[in-house]
Amino acid sequence: MNVTQFISKRYLFSRKHISLISILTSISVIGITIGTALLIIILSVFNGFYDVIRSYLLTFDPDIRIEAAGEQGIIFNEDITNQITAHPEVVTVVPYVEGKAMLVFETGNNEVLNIRGIDASQDPFIMNLQKESGNSIDLAIKDGKLGAVLSESLINRYRLSPGDELTMLSPSGMRRSLTQFSAPRASRFTVRSSYNIHQIVDTDIVYVDIAAAQRLFNMPNTVSGFDVKLTDTDIADVVKQDLASDLGGDYKISTWYDLQKPLYDVMYLEKWGSYFILMIIVLVAALNIVGSLTMIVLQKKQDIGVLMSMGMTKKKIKKIFRNQGLYIGLIGSGIGGVVGLLITFAQKEFSLVKLSSSFIIDAYPVAIQISDIILVLLGTMTLCLLASWYPALRASNVQPADAVRGE
Repeated sequence: MNVTQFISKRYLFSRKHISLISILTSISVIGITIGTALLIIILSVFNGFYDVIRSYLLTFDPDIRIEAAGEQGIIFNEDITNQITAHPEVVTVVPYVEGKAMLVFETGNNEVLNIRGIDASQDPFIMNLQKESGNSIDLAIKDGKLGAVLSESLINRYRLSPGDELTMLSPSGMRRSLTQFSAPRASRFTVRSSYNIHQIVDTDIVYVDIAAAQRLFNMPNTVSGFDVKLTDTDIADVVKQDLASDLGGDYKISTWYDLQKPLYDVMYLEKWGSYFILMIIVLVAALNIVGSLTMIVLQKKQDIGVLMSMGMTKKKIKKIFRNQGLYIGLIGSGIGGVVGLLITFAQKEFSLVKLSSSFIIDAYPVAIQISDIILVLLGTMTLCLLASWYPALRASNVQPADAVRGE
């Protein structure tokens, strides 16, 4: 048996009456257990919210978006679409036209909004909307008017209903009317359907047919860009590099992360900010390790002197007390890890903690990542080993002669 390990366990786990040393050691283990469990639970909740927000935003955002590098649009032809679809990871390529226009409602109100022209038969968002509602959405001309899909917030704001009319005026049309002293060319639409939008997305978008959007913004045979769907969303960065190499510098290529980068960055900042804050709990427990091990050094000073006089080196003396810090860390992080994982699994399966307000989901979401668990355990063990450094150094500096004499 390893002598240093035997002595370490003997000092730490041997039966002894309750003393300040045993109390401090118990506090250290409890603190590390609580800190480890909380870290795993909180990080899992942040992961859960991240997955929920990402899945929700991906109903609006593509895996990859390709736009013109300049202000001009992209000439729509089969060459560029064939070049994009040639990539083995690309599933679909959907063109779109986007711009701002003024909406004039029958009530006399008007508002400048984002207009997005799409092909309803290909656009993933509209197809998903049709699947959820069970109704077909047709944006083509009916009774001389084109169709439009508005958000429910717009519907409620202006008290609209399906079949109501609205008029759109584009900046180019208004500019032409001022320079040519003619009435602005307006496009008339009817409300065909609506969609629900949460506060995550702060912009109301009006969806119209792509051909109507091209006429509205005076973009014949031109599109604003292409939305690309991949076989796997998580490989978007790799495909982005490949497409950038294939298409050249005339195009701006953005992944789903790039499109909502400020929001995703804030979520990552909150997650790791919480990690470092909660590590303070483990740090406080580690400071108790310093106190308890230092008191053990004082209590076992004669034992240390005897061991050193029998030939045990300073290196092994240090190892005895470092092992005690290691054991405390293993016990605390082990119990805390199991508790944290059990609570996380229970929340995932039974939704124990509900959200107080109505949101996309009813209960706190959780998602366990192995990398987070490893990081929590490594951080905890590192603090415990650092906490045992000073007591181990102090023990190694004990003078055998003085210790044996009891001074």
